[in-house]
Amino acid sequence: MLDRDAAYDLLCEHVTADNLRKHCLATEAILRALARRLGQDEELWGVTGLLHDLDFELTADTPAMHSRHTCEILADKGFPDDALLAVREHNAEALGIPRESTFGIALACGETITGLIVATALVLPDKKVASVKASSVRKRMKKKDFARAVSRETIGECERLGIPLDEFIQLSVDAMAEVADALGL
Repeated sequence: MLDRDAAYDLLCEHVTADNLRKHCLATEAILRALARRLGQDEELWGVTGLLHDLDFELTADTPAMHSRHTCEILADKGFPDDALLAVREHNAEALGIPRESTFGIALACGETITGLIVATALVLPDKKVASVKASSVRKRMKKKDFARAVSRETIGECERLGIPLDEFIQLSVDAMAEVADALGL
């Protein structure tokens, strides 16, 4: 499997859009925090979070293809089956598969909440993740017209991991605050 530096190089090789790279960095941070919280392999979860959208630019117009090429690339790099399953499961709806593994659920809710946290930061005067309060994210989650592309149902899957929604939001905000400089927020 790749170390973090090699994984970041691979990300940059396949993902050219700055906002997508930042999404992947935010997902990595949240997955590392979730791995710590759930007693999982922090390096594997983090690197998988970083690389989960390698093929997104190629498949943006064909959601049913998203994650397939990523899994081929990661399999060639020696990623274990549970990481490959998690990558597929983060796109379960489009692939028509169930999302059942702890890793897959974590990746799906972790990558989804990044959009809600970024949107919340961007409406603040200083536009900084450090100024985002979990309670503000929770309130905005209830507003269907705020960041409407963000699936509240997928975020809520954190409870399937045994993590209450408010705790998950706080964990995610804290994780993204740790990488705020890389996110430009």
